[in-house]
Amino acid sequence: MAASELFGEEYPTEIHEYLVAFEESVKCADGMLKSLMSTPRSEQLQKLDPLEQAKLDLASAYALNSLFWIYLVTQGINPKEHAVKQELERIRTYMNKVKEITDRKKAARLDKGVASRIVRNALWEAKSEGKSKTKSQSSH
Repeated sequence: MAASELFGEEYPTEIHEYLVAFEESVKCADGMLKSLMSTPRSEQLQKLDPLEQAKLDLASAYALNSLFWIYLVTQGINPKEHAVKQELERIRTYMNKVKEITDRKKAARLDKGVASRIVRNALWEAKSEGKSKTKSQSSH
């Protein structure tokens, strides 16, 4: 049902584009939820490693709490004064922790053995060049 059909012509025309965009967003979210819920959760989790499972759980919890936030707004309740605000903050904290773990996994790792050999060989070459110069200087 189009926004204009839903509300008739009783709403200001300035918000028509916003209502159409909102309707499209709801359709998109509905499609994603249907595809997500079409397979059992246990099947979805089996395909993921533990970190990906945590990401899925956190994203699901955040989405549900966000939808509840929106519901509270539609009921005239200030969600900032509701427990859902603390729940969203708690979920965000865990999302940040998972992000830190993911970033640490992606970070370049230093192989200490290789680094020490490179430094040792670079220093050794510098010393050998210095010795060869002193030998060649003494022979002249």
